[in-house]
Formats: sequence, structure tokens, C-alpha cells
Amino acid sequence: MRDFLLRPICETGPGDDGAQLAGGPILFRRMETMSMDRAARRLPLKSISPEAISAYAAERAPVCGVTMDYPRVMGVVNATPDSFSDGGVNADAEAAIARGMAMEAEGADFIDIGGESTRPGADAVTPAEEQDRVLPVIEGLVKAGLKAPISVDTRNASTARAAIAAGARIFNDVSALTHDPDSVEVAKELAEAGGAVCLMHAQGDPKTMQENPTYAHALIEVYAWLEDRVRACVEAGIRRDALIVDPGIGFGKTIAHNLELISGLAAFQGMGLPVMLGASRKRLIGTLSGVDEAGARVHGSVGAALAGAAQGAQILRVHDVAATCQAIDVWSAATGLWEP
Repeated sequence: MRDFLLRPICETGPGDDGAQLAGGPILFRRMETMSMDRAARRLPLKSISPEAISAYAAERAPVCGVTMDYPRVMGVVNATPDSFSDGGVNADAEAAIARGMAMEAEGADFIDIGGESTRPGADAVTPAEEQDRVLPVIEGLVKAGLKAPISVDTRNASTARAAIAAGARIFNDVSALTHDPDSVEVAKELAEAGGAVCLMHAQGDPKTMQENPTYAHALIEVYAWLEDRVRACVEAGIRRDALIVDPGIGFGKTIAHNLELISGLAAFQGMGLPVMLGASRKRLIGTLSGVDEAGARVHGSVGAALAGAAQGAQILRVHDVAATCQAIDVWSAATGLWEP
């Protein structure tokens, strides 16, 4: 079990010294050392080995042809009748297809289709029911000419395989391929065909995950779990450069755990893989802002997305694409990180 972690201290101002986080314009000149039993310390880069720094600084591989040199946006379409975020407004296939196409027009780089609610306390659905929800949407988006790579949000190997056959190119699994024993083989085949696989951390399953989640050190423990999953996937034959990691905001975490993960998100760059952040409209946003209705949490969700981008997140999984893209463009131009 890992008990030590390095976190780059990200800087968004101008400068030409220090190291570039993930080969991009965000710099870090210091790193914070964290351990399970000692207070954190901040050290200059000269005190850190070049080998340790290199993983954080290396450029990330493209995901399904989309470069990771700018914060990319993944639009969420929940084809479920009980979604926490929208109350099931996209449960109808035609509505979901229209929403996906609109998200691409608003600037989404990826579209993520899900057919099983994974909100806290949600009951599982059968793979057959899940496929009845997602396959017509994926097929409809492909037929409509969607250019953005499609992601399927599922824990079930049979759903992932059917979705890939229908046109999905990313297997986004909230269980990091642990829920279904056949998922690793599906992920391996997808990676070999040029697709991508997102491994997300969760403590427990959706039904029980918010029943007193505990960690001795959330950032270190979540990193260590994802690191183990990456290692297991590579050992099983999945191409490492096809993997994405996601710390799983809201999946078996308290408000304090979630904030620790977002503020320390740059630490996950140590795996040398693209990092996804999915905080959009979640209970964290509602608790911090006092907004009960998930659909009204746009402004707080954009704030979380910008916090993630400032920590080097390559992919931001969001429900409000237009608002997020607009904010990223203005923020990146104002900080001088990217050309407008």
C-alpha cells in the first residue's frame, strides 16, 4: 500500500522556469510531499529527483485522436428515467440524441452516454435494460453525424461490447473494470482498436457508497487504488496509453474528501495518464452553494471545472457544456495559459 505521494504546486501565471505539468502551460516550481503519518512539506524542484518529476511533466497521449493540450469537455447525456442531474429529461432516445448533438455544437470534445443511474442509493438495472436505453442513442448519434468520440458509461461488459459495436470509442467504468469479470477483455480489445478506457475510483457500490465513507488520507488512498488498477490493467494486456484515470468525486466520499481530491488533483498526473474530473451538479456543489435542485447548480459546477483545469485536469465531464466551455476559454485567455 502506497503511503507517500507528491503533488505539484500549480501556477497559472506567466513564467519560463520550473516544469510544465503534463507538457502543458501550467507550471510547477515546487512539489508537496505527503505521507500517511507526517505533515506535508513543500520542496523546490531541485530537492526532487528528475525521475520523479518526469512523470508529472510528460506530455499526455491523445484520447481517440483528441489532443490533451487544452482542457477538454465531455458532455454527459443520461438516458435514464431517474438521473440525479436532470430528472430523466433525456430518457427518450430522440431527446438524448438531440441533446448529444447540441452538446457537440456547444463545444463538447466527447459525449458520454449512460443508461444506469449511479447516484447514491440507486438500484442496479439489468444489462439488457441498460442496453435498451443506450444503444438507440449511440446509433442515433452516429447516424446523425456526430464527430465527437462517444463514451459509454457502464459497469457491464456486455453493454460496453454492444455500445462499442454501435460506435462508442471510450469505455467509462465507475468500477474501474472490477464489477464485471469480462470487462478487462472488452477493454483490451477496445484499446487495441484505438479506443480508450476510463478507470474511476469508488468506495463501495452506488447503493451503499455514501454510508459513512472513511479514509485515513483520501488523496493518497484514492491515488494508490487507481495506481493498482492501472497496473492490473497493463498486466492484463491493456495498452497503458489507452487509459484515463478519474478520482470519482461523490463516489464514496464526504464533502471534505471531495474537496481534498479536487484541490490535490495535480497529484494524479504522477501516473502519466490523462486525468478526468466529474464534479458537475453533484451534491458537493449543492451543499457548498445551498442549491438543492441539481439542474440549478450550473455556476458551482463551472467553478469546480475551473478548479480542476487549474490543477491540470485534461478532461472535464460536465452537464452544462456551453457554460463550461465559455468559462474555460475566458479563464485560459485571461491567465495567458492558452491563446484565445
